[in-house]
Amino acid sequence: MMVETQTPVKIHLKNKIQVDDEAETYELTLFGTHYRKKNAIYLKYDEVQDEGTVHTIVKITNDEAVIIRSGIIKMRLSFQLSQERNGSHESGFGHLFLTTKTKRLQHTEQNNECEGALHLAYELAMEGTVAGYYEMDIHYEEDMVKK
Repeated sequence: MMVETQTPVKIHLKNKIQVDDEAETYELTLFGTHYRKKNAIYLKYDEVQDEGTVHTIVKITNDEAVIIRSGIIKMRLSFQLSQERNGSHESGFGHLFLTTKTKRLQHTEQNNECEGALHLAYELAMEGTVAGYYEMDIHYEEDMVKK
């Protein structure tokens, strides 16, 4: 069995959420790992919140991205350009059925290195009702300090 090489990375995450006429932007800098498995690239990082930790894995292939979160929040979102994909969100408040309609999915990586960016733009619906328009940018680069 082949063990993938995990490289420490610094991740800059920017989320812009548009709900009706209101827009909010969140930015975080996190540290995690980057690795490849078969034809996919994975980014793995933790977000520490007041209530506890959220473990996140972002899987990127040629035409699809999947975000899986576990810990205090359990969530799975799938993105494929111009497609409607089903997902889920589970917290202490219950289970929600989610749907993403991807408007933009673009991944670039520098010379097959641990540096790149994922740009997502999508409409999110919860239980069939549009919850907002989201733009997510994830920039990652090798963390030379941790190497």
